[in-house]
Amino acid sequence: MNKKDELIADIENLLNSYADNRPTHIDPKLLAFMDESTLKSIIDSLLKQKEKTVESNLEWLEQFKKY
Repeated sequence: MNKKDELIADIENLLNSYADNRPTHIDPKLLAFMDESTLKSIIDSLLKQKEKTVESNLEWLEQFKKY
């Protein structure tokens, strides 16, 4: 597996890490035209979105905390 295939697999794994989503399968041919930096940028964007989701969920859960 080459580096680009690994990055595409990482993107697929990130997309599949959301519990409520159906499994995502990415055909490597669809992203093959992208260079490594673009694929890394997609991964970075997905990680930031996931972080924002977690922070938002934590803020929402905080309202139910008893002090």
